[in-house]
Amino acid sequence: MNMSDPKVFDKILTEIIRQEKGIKKVILVDKTGLTIANVSKLSYYPVDVDSIGAIASAVFCASEEQGNNLQIGQLEIVTSEFSEGKIFASACGKGVLCVVSEADVNIGMVRLVMKKQGKKLADELDEFLSVDTTSPTKDELDEEDLKSALAELERV
Repeated sequence: MNMSDPKVFDKILTEIIRQEKGIKKVILVDKTGLTIANVSKLSYYPVDVDSIGAIASAVFCASEEQGNNLQIGQLEIVTSEFSEGKIFASACGKGVLCVVSEADVNIGMVRLVMKKQGKKLADELDEFLSVDTTSPTKDELDEEDLKSALAELERV
């Protein structure tokens, strides 16, 4: 399995949160809603980042399916506006990028940053999730190591 450094996600998410003062949280989830990475500005109230990401992913994927059924093109962004804040969700490769902001955030700036950084995240996520399909060579397969590992498993 090819693995890029998972810290690269934190770096990109940090770049996003620094671009606009009204952004409070940035969450990267896979399409099933599993949180891959997240960053937050200081917050004085407890927030379940995993459930926020999972719900944002579900809303995005449902909207994406609705657009496919209506044949109205590729979904770019979903925006949920509340009295005291906004939630943005956009696709980034095999994942969904979620941004939580204050109500008076510059929407155009958030969209621009999500689009730009979403491309970087998509590339990193594709590399992170890619599977190396090469088989081990005969030299890499040490029969004694395999027997030892199998014996260890049998003891458990």
